[in-house]
Amino acid sequence: MRQGRRLAVDVGKVRVGLAISDFHGILASPLQNIDRQAEDVDTVRLVLAAISDETIIETYFGLPVSMSGKASASTDDAVALATAFAAASNIPVRMIDERLTTVSAGSALRSSGKNSKDGRKVIDQIAATLILEQALAMEKNLGQQPGVALEDLDV
Repeated sequence: MRQGRRLAVDVGKVRVGLAISDFHGILASPLQNIDRQAEDVDTVRLVLAAISDETIIETYFGLPVSMSGKASASTDDAVALATAFAAASNIPVRMIDERLTTVSAGSALRSSGKNSKDGRKVIDQIAATLILEQALAMEKNLGQQPGVALEDLDV
């Protein structure tokens, strides 16, 4: 397993959830939410400010596709933000299939006793944490980088 912190980003319509790993790539923890800005470049600026004290070796953006694997408007939105992030940073970006992560995050929140109003504030962070846990498990178990490099993505 490569050493270094990884960042996961869950792109929502209103907020962007962030999660970060420990240096050893074992633990994934929620970091924070960023309110989406009108322009992707402004959202990216806020994400980069949130991780300015960290050395990130790789970033995983959730790739929202339908259950059949087809792209949607949400797919385009996530790819656009990932592209803006890649252009503004020197951090490699990989896209991770995020089918059902928001559903799983909602289920986890309900089972923890959070109501839907409180849950909306953290669901994107939880989804980002699930994306990161999935990516870390893939790298550990398969011995290869998870997901698809942004530049190799075909949607």
